[in-house]
Amino acid sequence: MTKFRDTKIEIVSDKTLSDNWYHLRNVTFDYTGADGETVRMKREVYDRGNGATILLHDPKRDTIILVRQFRMPAHQNGHSGWLLETPAGLLDGEHPADVIRREVMEETGYRIDEVKLLFKVFMSPGAVTETIHFFAATIDASIREGEGGGLDHEHEDIEVVEVKLDDAARMIETGEICDAKTIMLIQWALLQRK
Repeated sequence: MTKFRDTKIEIVSDKTLSDNWYHLRNVTFDYTGADGETVRMKREVYDRGNGATILLHDPKRDTIILVRQFRMPAHQNGHSGWLLETPAGLLDGEHPADVIRREVMEETGYRIDEVKLLFKVFMSPGAVTETIHFFAATIDASIREGEGGGLDHEHEDIEVVEVKLDDAARMIETGEICDAKTIMLIQWALLQRK
């Protein structure tokens, strides 16, 4: 029997610190561990909603479709901020498969019908509530219905990039690809070859 089954969590207070674009809360709780000792703890919890991401793979060309866009938090942490990523979007209460189909069209210009759910992951569970649904889809990279690039009214400035899967693996090693969800999907694709 694992010890976590004997723990108890009781929320004492849940205060909103920021309710701007996303929500930042300060949660105070009593944590009773498996040993029976109760400790009062505080944690800041960032709630930005849940999301979905997808690996678009063209098996004939052995390429994947990525998007390059600016990310302010990465910029603030010493990076240029321009990250190569798999297409992704927030759910906002919608079904993950519906969201990812729409986001792929908006960001890349590719229309996809069939998507395969791979797994659902907490990306940074020590501070962020977000879970991401990971998908994969097979495409023909030579057939694109739209320009992609994101939505003008959301001020998205997205570049669509086609990369050989082996090159993408090397780009992880060099740091050119440093987005966690993208690395996870590339590694998943590489494992499928075996």
